[in-house]
Amino acid sequence: MKKLNFVLLTIAVLIVSMGVWAQIDVAAAKEAGPSNTGTGGEKTPPSKKILVVYFSHTGTTREIANQIHKIAGGEIFEIQVVEPYPVDYEEAKKRAKQEQGSGYKPALRSRVENIRSYDVVFIGYPIWWGTIPAPIRSFLSEYDLSGKSVVPFCTHRGSGLGRSVADISKLCPRSIILDGKAVSAGDVKTSQKAVSEWLRKIKITE
Repeated sequence: MKKLNFVLLTIAVLIVSMGVWAQIDVAAAKEAGPSNTGTGGEKTPPSKKILVVYFSHTGTTREIANQIHKIAGGEIFEIQVVEPYPVDYEEAKKRAKQEQGSGYKPALRSRVENIRSYDVVFIGYPIWWGTIPAPIRSFLSEYDLSGKSVVPFCTHRGSGLGRSVADISKLCPRSIILDGKAVSAGDVKTSQKAVSEWLRKIKITE
């Protein structure tokens, strides 16, 4: 009889202990708050709301934008012009050169809703004539990014970031311009690791 009572008492103590630890775990989870991760599984600071904006004529820059979006999370927005660029390379090149030389700002097809809600805005583009293409100039001229972290990234064929960061800084004089990332057009398909390391370096992910 004494042995049976001892066994029952031991079971009761274990049940009570398990309940106490469960309450402690719940309390700790509440204190820690919700976590925020990109779809790639890396943690992003919970207080930062991210928007990845990009312009891509051939799809090359789109690839990098999707990589950033997958790793860092947030929202993604493609800049599209009302009058699309010609598919023919020489014709597109001719138009781009004219726009760059004149400072022309082509009309855009759509807008970002509630831009004020974002803390970090990535700006992606191909390098055209050493800097940002005209659609990026249009986008940055239409929005007030004051106080936000603006993160340039580009694809190129040998020029790196060129003078694009300086030109973005002129269009976003009251923004915090973080270190940009340049990816060679031939490397976009295998650049996930480099992009991930860059995002950690600039403290977008942990």
